[in-house]
Amino acid sequence: MNRLINESSPYLIQHAHNPVDWYPWGNEALQKAKDENKLIIVSIGYSSCHWCHVMERESFEREDVAKVMNEHFVCIKIDREERPDIDQVYMNALQLMSGRGGWPLNCITLPDQRPIYGGTYFRKEDWIRLLEQLARMYRERPDEAADYAAKLTEGIRRSELVSLQTGEGAFRKEDLQAIFDAWKPHLDYSEGGNSGAPKFPVPNNFQFLLQYASLMKDDAASAIVQITLHKMAYGGIYDQLGGGFARYSVDDVWKVPHFEKMLYDNAQLIELYTDAYQYNPLPLYKDVVYETIGFLQREMCSPEGAYFSALDADSEGVEGKFYIWTRQEIEQALGSDAEVFSIYYNITADGNWEHEQNILLRKHSDEELASMLGMTTEAMLPVIRRSKIKLMEARDRRVRPGLDDKILTSWNALLLKALAKASRVFGEERFLQAAQQLAAFIRERLTFDKVLLRRSFKDGQASRIDAFLDDYALVAEAYIELYQADHDEHHLHRAKQLTDHAIQHFYDQESGMFFYTSASAEALIARKMETHDSVIPASNSVMAQVLHKLGLLFDEEEYTGMSVQMLKNIREKIPSYPSAYSNWAMRLLAEVFPPYEVVITGAEAVQRSKELDAYYIPNQLRLVSVQGSDLPLLRGKYDPSATRIFVCEDKTCRLPVEHTVEAWEQMKA
Repeated sequence: MNRLINESSPYLIQHAHNPVDWYPWGNEALQKAKDENKLIIVSIGYSSCHWCHVMERESFEREDVAKVMNEHFVCIKIDREERPDIDQVYMNALQLMSGRGGWPLNCITLPDQRPIYGGTYFRKEDWIRLLEQLARMYRERPDEAADYAAKLTEGIRRSELVSLQTGEGAFRKEDLQAIFDAWKPHLDYSEGGNSGAPKFPVPNNFQFLLQYASLMKDDAASAIVQITLHKMAYGGIYDQLGGGFARYSVDDVWKVPHFEKMLYDNAQLIELYTDAYQYNPLPLYKDVVYETIGFLQREMCSPEGAYFSALDADSEGVEGKFYIWTRQEIEQALGSDAEVFSIYYNITADGNWEHEQNILLRKHSDEELASMLGMTTEAMLPVIRRSKIKLMEARDRRVRPGLDDKILTSWNALLLKALAKASRVFGEERFLQAAQQLAAFIRERLTFDKVLLRRSFKDGQASRIDAFLDDYALVAEAYIELYQADHDEHHLHRAKQLTDHAIQHFYDQESGMFFYTSASAEALIARKMETHDSVIPASNSVMAQVLHKLGLLFDEEEYTGMSVQMLKNIREKIPSYPSAYSNWAMRLLAEVFPPYEVVITGAEAVQRSKELDAYYIPNQLRLVSVQGSDLPLLRGKYDPSATRIFVCEDKTCRLPVEHTVEAWEQMKA
């Protein structure tokens, strides 16, 4: 065993029995590199990464490879999900060197951590050859290596830094139109999503497009969202038996998934399908939400009510083996129901994938298929339901994919937000209870000294790793959403405390943005600012959203001013790459279409709020009180003799109304 055996990360523990003399990131390894003047191998991955497993089997488990690594290098393994700050630095280096990135990420650095070479997956022979060449180069031409490292490190430090923009230009509808016009050529109006393969869901992209469709009354934006959600729900990327989405599809039709399932994807897709149902109440969207929450609670929920990080793509060393079926297996499990089930999910004797295997996927609606089969939907659907139960029982007897059972603060915050929203839209008390249980876990097990967050939790205790900006921003945002669901003002005050802490420890006065790491964190070769929205929105864009909402809720003009400045700093970049700035684009929507502040007070306030949840109103913040409150927007609006709804905008409220339909009409006007 090497030193990784004492770590908490499942990914690091996976490598604890390698013959490579792995170290975790820390003073021991870094000092050893300096003392022995050795290059460092910084190898970064995560537990459910398929190609990380492949490189481990091919290289890191081999004695001949380990001999080269141990002799010439100090070898450090990093879980990118626990230490995204380190991953950002070396991923940035790799992108500057090669124009591409991915995992496993293998970066070779000088003893002082400055990179000189990087790549992703390497075949065994290529890896050995590369390491020998780099060791020889550093031994014979150290000045050349140092010179290159200096130039590359300067590039890392300069990239993604944002400068303060002082212009006073107004935010306009034309800005939004320009963003969508620039995006249109890159959208796939046949299969949904962004054009080409592979296809990643990127839920935040389609949340923006849904809000844009609603507020700008744009049919094209509405169409691409509905095509995308429909195709994904029918495709192989969606687990048709157990619910939940895989990380991406390797093709451009959502058919063949990369079978790993990530908490962050499924949390955000729950929210997206919930929003879409509110916009257009299709039963398919509701089914996806319920099934995906069911999957998470069944397979990824910890005893404490928090949620694990990921399920591997592989089981028994084979990608997707847990999820795929032969026609013979279907017939053995289902008997006389096999024919209808096979037609419904496109299962063939030759297989719809490789090696006569089948991925369950749909191509037709229930009504279309029933007609093709000469059946009624009332006769067909019970066959499908009982067949799914039987196949789930058969699947549960298989060897399960590996589970990454660490609990990440930021990813759980994404799910907390989604559960809170789903509880409102679908009126499900059990979703709200799950959200409240998760919020209590974050508050009691991941929060210290009232406001200090930890990055992760495993085996009954929080990690020693301090939280990063995304943890603070996403937890604050989740608390705001939870308040919208249960109207407990303590959530808003906690969100404000976290935000104030982030301002104190992460904010950069010079740029008006936030660093990803705290001022008190370990110093790396560069201190990064995260501004690009990716599969998870950038921490700066989330913080801009949080500051805007809290500014309205607490009447704090300093917050709103900071949020506007952040948007000004980024606004020119959005049209050039809309899919990488979609959360910023939503922040822009909130400037062009300022949120309605909907205040509901009185004995029936909670019921009126539930009634209002039937409407999709993306530009609103709701405050609900059955009694009085000290929140600025609620102050003076409580009347014990009546339930009243105030629709306010820009610190001005219209005359109160009694019924939700009247409030809806005021917001439609």
